[in-house]
Amino acid sequence: MKLAGFRLYRYRLPLAGPLQLKGTTLRHREGLLVELNGDGEAAGWGEAAPLHGFSREGTGEVAAQLNRLAGAMMDRAITADLLDPYGPLARELDEMGLAPSARFGFELALWSLHAASSGETLPELLTARPRETVSINALMSSPDHALEEARLARLSGYEAVKLKVGSRGVEEDVEFVRAVHEALGDAVELRLDANRAWSVAEAEEFARATAGLDLEYVEEPLADPARLASFVRDHRLPVALDESLALLEPEELEEHGYARAVVLKPTLLGGISRTLRFARIASRLGLRSVISSAYETGVGTSALVALAAGLGEAPAGLDTYRRLADDVLRPRLELTAPRVDVRAFFGRRREVDGRLLVPVE
Repeated sequence: MKLAGFRLYRYRLPLAGPLQLKGTTLRHREGLLVELNGDGEAAGWGEAAPLHGFSREGTGEVAAQLNRLAGAMMDRAITADLLDPYGPLARELDEMGLAPSARFGFELALWSLHAASSGETLPELLTARPRETVSINALMSSPDHALEEARLARLSGYEAVKLKVGSRGVEEDVEFVRAVHEALGDAVELRLDANRAWSVAEAEEFARATAGLDLEYVEEPLADPARLASFVRDHRLPVALDESLALLEPEELEEHGYARAVVLKPTLLGGISRTLRFARIASRLGLRSVISSAYETGVGTSALVALAAGLGEAPAGLDTYRRLADDVLRPRLELTAPRVDVRAFFGRRREVDGRLLVPVE
């Protein structure tokens, strides 16, 4: 099969409620969908959706890159070796300096096209034996209801819960984390995300005050990430890398073996191939790989479920999908909490609703 057609669309979806990200309030999620067609009837869809406050690129830049990339790829044979994260296409894309979300959108469309033409599912392209279920961590949506949500998460069978910290004073954060930890009990992992909110002194205060708690990890606790390695060595606070990964090549992860986990967001990391390379190196270093969302629609989120089914055992950060009040897919994804049945998920046929899309010329 050869690549024979390319179309690009914009979408704009309402959120279920205001979303605070990096000092900005979002009420809609906007992005681009990529449609690739083979020389038969098969089609593949990808999503390129820069996330405000986290992505450095805008949708205009992404659209221009995708148009150039698709033009260069026309009539190219779509074969399994194109999906090799260390193969010739991956190396070619490395050299092009694509924006991370553009590369994710194009690679996902290629993977989806190959899956559609071969009769395989996305998880089966990743591994011969994908996991039967994918666990999802619960995201505490409101500090005012966190304790109630934590108890409900425990009773619902969640394996992990994620809680935002860093927006209050350290003492208040410590009290809050202790209360949530007690509500969860020992059977549920507690993950914290500080989003680089703390100075070293503040992080040290937090580490001392929570030393007796069994925390799974704290994502990016330091405003100065260059000091993470020495901080972990001195205070033994388990940390996860998130924003730091966007500035690294996958091979540079070798220098960060002090971390307990890596939070892998393909929209921000630069596609499926780079995410797979990060995950393989993390596995060799003994770090957990946590596949996580950047508020993608069902098109991008489906790829995240596939990646979670093919990589590791850690519960995935996909609870953000609930923040979308609508989706471009019909029917919407069924991310049944706290676990997704992978075969049933990919066994259901879904279509992109063209009424929600605006063609990009």
